[in-house]
Amino acid sequence: MPITKGFRTLVDEATAQITTYSVADVLARQAAGDTRVQLVDIRDPRELEREGTVHGCIHAPRGMLEFWVDPASPYFKPVFADESKEFILFCGAGWRSALATQTLQHMGMTNVAHIDGGFAAWKQQGAPLQTLAEHHAASKAQRESRSAATPAAGSAT
Repeated sequence: MPITKGFRTLVDEATAQITTYSVADVLARQAAGDTRVQLVDIRDPRELEREGTVHGCIHAPRGMLEFWVDPASPYFKPVFADESKEFILFCGAGWRSALATQTLQHMGMTNVAHIDGGFAAWKQQGAPLQTLAEHHAASKAQRESRSAATPAAGSAT
């Protein structure tokens, strides 16, 4: 059976329906202290191991994304329920993130966008990167900081 609609057409159709930011747009918002920005790396874990990632991002592999954002899913991640955030997705070149952004919009999310050119554009523009090990250490420290700030169940507040 021949392919009747190629990937490029799908990506172009998605791009016409979603919000797309340049790397410069995202960096400017971060520099201005925009706390709404939450970057989401949807690349495969092997890509992160090989190339690193972006400081402060959430890693949500493309194959799990719909399950992680849906509160009815047994795989739901509460971070995606934060409506005060704008989840800005990126992948290697911006193709998967365009399709993923469109899918999340179809699921009802309005606070989602993607980065044009993906991680390749991020690197090309010299934006800050971190190794996967640095990312894991920073994520662990952030989780520990949040749990230390949260009173234990049953304690007086």
